[in-house]
Amino acid sequence: MRAQIYIQMKLLKEYEVSFFGLKEGSHYFEYKIEKQFFEAFDFDEFLDTDVTIELNLIKKSTLLELHFTAKGTVKVACDLTNEPFDQPINGTLDMVVKFGDEFNDDNDEIIIIPHGSHQFNVAQYIYEMIVLATPKKKIHPGIEDGTLQSDILQKLEELRPKEKNNLNEIDPRWEDLKKLLIDKNT
Repeated sequence: MRAQIYIQMKLLKEYEVSFFGLKEGSHYFEYKIEKQFFEAFDFDEFLDTDVTIELNLIKKSTLLELHFTAKGTVKVACDLTNEPFDQPINGTLDMVVKFGDEFNDDNDEIIIIPHGSHQFNVAQYIYEMIVLATPKKKIHPGIEDGTLQSDILQKLEELRPKEKNNLNEIDPRWEDLKKLLIDKNT
């Protein structure tokens, strides 16, 4: 357990943004997000990931502005067929980091970190941005355009109720029941 925590901390250490010593102005950071990143959060809904995060940090005298942009794909299983596919990810997140007496992240857009802090870990915010950029319902694009061929879809097609050619045609079992009612009334 202790080794696992150490590995998670080591994986997320690269997402520490050290702003101490940076001049006021814009600073650019780029992160390549792969499956190991989500394993550190015990998140296993993505089969694979290939997402690039661009972070533009604007340092001002009393605060930091963070502008995140996510682009790439996450491999997920289709909710209907369980077939894996690459779900495009496009997301943005804007935050302000201010300095205060103690850490406070109650507000989604304004984070307060203690005075004297020299760095800020952005891993949690990257994680949330990518997860929230993923649609709730994941549908393989081949289903919508009819190009997906899978065993599951073939079985569903076989089990689909067949349409009757003549909608006015009455099921013979109903006719037998009607005869019983007519016989009972006479």
